[in-house]
Amino acid sequence: MLYCNLPPKKAIRYRDAGVNIDEADRAVAAIKKSARRTFTRSVLTDIGTFGAAYQLNGLRKPVLVSSADGVGTKLKIAFLTGRHNTVGEDLVNHCVNDIAVQGAVPLFFLDYFAVGKLNADVAAAVVSGIARGCGANGCALIGGETAEMPGMYAESEYDLAGFIVGAAERGQLLTAKSIREGDVLLALPSTGLHTNGYSLARKLFFDVAGYGVKTLLPEVGATVGDALLAVHRSYLKPIRALLAAGLLRGAAHITGGGITDNTPRMLPKGLTAVIDTTAWRVPPLFEALRKIGNIPEDDYRRTFNLGVGMILAVPARGAARAEALLEKAGESPFRIGTVARQRRGQRRVEYR
Repeated sequence: MLYCNLPPKKAIRYRDAGVNIDEADRAVAAIKKSARRTFTRSVLTDIGTFGAAYQLNGLRKPVLVSSADGVGTKLKIAFLTGRHNTVGEDLVNHCVNDIAVQGAVPLFFLDYFAVGKLNADVAAAVVSGIARGCGANGCALIGGETAEMPGMYAESEYDLAGFIVGAAERGQLLTAKSIREGDVLLALPSTGLHTNGYSLARKLFFDVAGYGVKTLLPEVGATVGDALLAVHRSYLKPIRALLAAGLLRGAAHITGGGITDNTPRMLPKGLTAVIDTTAWRVPPLFEALRKIGNIPEDDYRRTFNLGVGMILAVPARGAARAEALLEKAGESPFRIGTVARQRRGQRRVEYR
């Protein structure tokens, strides 16, 4: 027979396994304050219920549009710098942009924060960024999950993801069917890498060049840490302005895959985007990365946004008015290309 030789009986608590319930309660208390500031009249439940309830108002034929995403290895920069109050805003704005390009207005947001060892102050800083992003986009932070999982993550690290739900009138959804040959493509600048390309950026700056987060990049005018933590901006307001004027036929959020892979996502079959590479100046941050890694052109364009965060398809006859509206809204649009008929063997994005 096999016997299990147990040690003398000793009281073992959850804390001994690495989970601190008291710290979790402290984190939730701080999170509630940030979340409640984003509530609207449509929020029917408080933070802490098993499910969050939201009342949908004001639309005749509502279509719900949802998206889920994360911040990726940009979190590694937050760990290195000890700055945790911006990655939540990155997360919200990324998700907002993903549904805004389909014509949706954000309604509510839920987050997922997973950590090896919970630090209530770090959790509160992360969620403060989420709440700030939600508030700026008119979106309610109605719930989420904070998970302490010892052994899954390093004690000083965490993962962050979010889920957003928005709504649009069925007849106002932006789909590929709206785009026509001859439409003009307007671009709006990015504020840095946004939330993509960080695995390559970290390898080049830290491993190849030997930089640290405090290393100054003269051509950028900022340290490596500051440049890489620049917040992924929201394009909701300019998109809504063009929609209200009836001037927007499609939009592409330039995320992972760059202009090359994201622009075709808004195009119908048979059409291609012809991009003028002289239409804008690639920001120095990206050029610094290319120089360090001698990155091949195709890989360069598919890894980074190269200074373009959003591409908007507008009718040729309304392009000048669209530009004026965007400039009035504080944007700096530029004509990056046109929509053309796709020839046999031609790529969905052509660079010229």
